[in-house]
Amino acid sequence: MRQVWRVADVRAAERALLGTLPPDTLMLRAAGGLAAHCARLLAGSGGVYGARVLLLVGSGDNGGDALYAGARLAGRGAAVTALLLTPERAHPGGLEALRSAGGRIGQRLPDRADLVLDGIVGIGGSGGLREPAARIVSELPRLRARTGDRPPVVAVDVPSGVAVDTGDVPRADGLPTAVSADLTVTFGCLKPALVVGPAAARAGRVELVDIGLRPWLRGTPALGVPEWSDIVDWWPRPGPEAEKYTRGVVGLATGSATYPGAAVLSVGGALAGPTGMVRYAGGARAEVLRQHPSVVATDRVADAGRVQAWVCGSGLGTGESAATELRCVLAAPVPVVLDADALTLLVDGSMAERLRERAAPIVITPHDREFARLAGEPPGADRVGAALRLATWMNAVVLLKGDRTVVATPDGRATANPTGTAALATGGTGDVLAGLLGSLLAAGLPADRAAVAAAYLHGLAGREAARHGPVTAPDVAAALRPVLAELPR
Repeated sequence: MRQVWRVADVRAAERALLGTLPPDTLMLRAAGGLAAHCARLLAGSGGVYGARVLLLVGSGDNGGDALYAGARLAGRGAAVTALLLTPERAHPGGLEALRSAGGRIGQRLPDRADLVLDGIVGIGGSGGLREPAARIVSELPRLRARTGDRPPVVAVDVPSGVAVDTGDVPRADGLPTAVSADLTVTFGCLKPALVVGPAAARAGRVELVDIGLRPWLRGTPALGVPEWSDIVDWWPRPGPEAEKYTRGVVGLATGSATYPGAAVLSVGGALAGPTGMVRYAGGARAEVLRQHPSVVATDRVADAGRVQAWVCGSGLGTGESAATELRCVLAAPVPVVLDADALTLLVDGSMAERLRERAAPIVITPHDREFARLAGEPPGADRVGAALRLATWMNAVVLLKGDRTVVATPDGRATANPTGTAALATGGTGDVLAGLLGSLLAAGLPADRAAVAAAYLHGLAGREAARHGPVTAPDVAAALRPVLAELPR
């Protein structure tokens, strides 16, 4: 699990480390890594020698990083021009290094560039881009590289203008409030804006440069980012004595005569998971059995038999019969996943007592509108903070769906899923996710790990499905199998 740190923790670590080093050592380490990544990017379009590199230089250390990196590229034969947004506050050491290496100071935005380095503002910035930076950034799309395409934009540490601790991007009409980068080269550790919220999409690909900061980071990380190795380590593996019941049985109270597809999709997600048996209870029984004959199906939760976890809500409806099924699910002493219509049934508070009485884990899977109905307000600018508050209030693991899905726990831990894709923004994919999550719970994974693993693998399935054209929910359910086949057995 990769750790993500807030600005205050990064600043404290930098101060502690700087006290042990000669002046500018940390900046030179960062600039060296930054220049190396820029050189690799330029290698694909003709190399560093002769490349036109534009530096957008703000005040302070972020601009200094860009200037020192520009000096290294100039030393390798690049034609480097620095556009100083606040000339009187530009980093003096970086300016001297750039001039000594043959770089020059520009007075206006050029017509051509092969690479743009965004060193306008770093982790100390707030409130979005201001003039003249906002106007300059708005004009970057008109630049042309030697390949004829627009030049790639590389952000220094974070894209300028984003809210670093929350991942928010300020909204404004007209000029942009933040840079959109193709690559962000960040130093020492990951920051929230690189992994969560709309800012994460502005970061592009993220590369981490080790500058010796990690041993100096103290306190609690803001959140974690799961890796493939985490999912491999957590994945339930049946032993030689395993049989269908010991592998776990998951129950699904999803779908209805009106929405049979939700049942079929959630069952498909569950069947792809690690459990040994799937039980279905609901009004889509005939359609489920037609498409998934291995499922044991009944009409009601009360008749379903023993399970190790329940999934409830997708396509269930919100009438009295649906509420009865939800009450039966909540009465079972096993982990439950509450999705879609089940969340709507919670809003009026009539199920509050049953929720308080439960000792077994609950995982809820809202999208933003469902979150707003449960919490009384949308997630807002701080999606991680909002998810954590709802998790504490409901004493449930919250899987807040989105491009960078957030999983938050009642004890204050959060993760951001790195595998999300816009391909999943289509009807029914959440039903597949809920089924897979229920299967992981029934197989014995703790609720937080089950939620993280389900989101991670669901994202990979969305990417796999997108390789073959436009994505539908059945495509995602089918793509889970080749994705899970990559897990070591």
